[in-house]
Amino acid sequence: MEIRRATTVAELMAAAHLYDAPPRETWAEGFLAASGHVLLIAYAADGVPAGFVSGVEMRHPDKGVEMCLYELSVDEGHRRRGVGLALTEALAAEARERRCYGMWVAVDTDNEAALRTYGAAGAADEGVFAMRGWSFGEA
Repeated sequence: MEIRRATTVAELMAAAHLYDAPPRETWAEGFLAASGHVLLIAYAADGVPAGFVSGVEMRHPDKGVEMCLYELSVDEGHRRRGVGLALTEALAAEARERRCYGMWVAVDTDNEAALRTYGAAGAADEGVFAMRGWSFGEA
């Protein structure tokens, strides 16, 4: 397995089978153009994307810069082989290189696979919180 940062729309589109919904080229272009966005892809031996992790740098005047692990996805055929852990650790290394003071992820409390992965990568349980969201329709 090889992990590489996606730098082209073609790379992002080639990982379409890993996303929650079909990607759009214009959205992929915007993602790549946005400062502080990173998407790492794990490639299987055959060169096909086996998983990805995306992160977003978050900045605040009184906190500096931290990395939000936005999404982690591993193809079903590659699960339980360390791909998710390797991607999480690669994003943490990227965050350190960018001089982020930390990294965080929001995860459902019943997502045992994700909780194990993040714990194995060194994440600490910081307690329970409530998440609220706004839906503004399709972008």
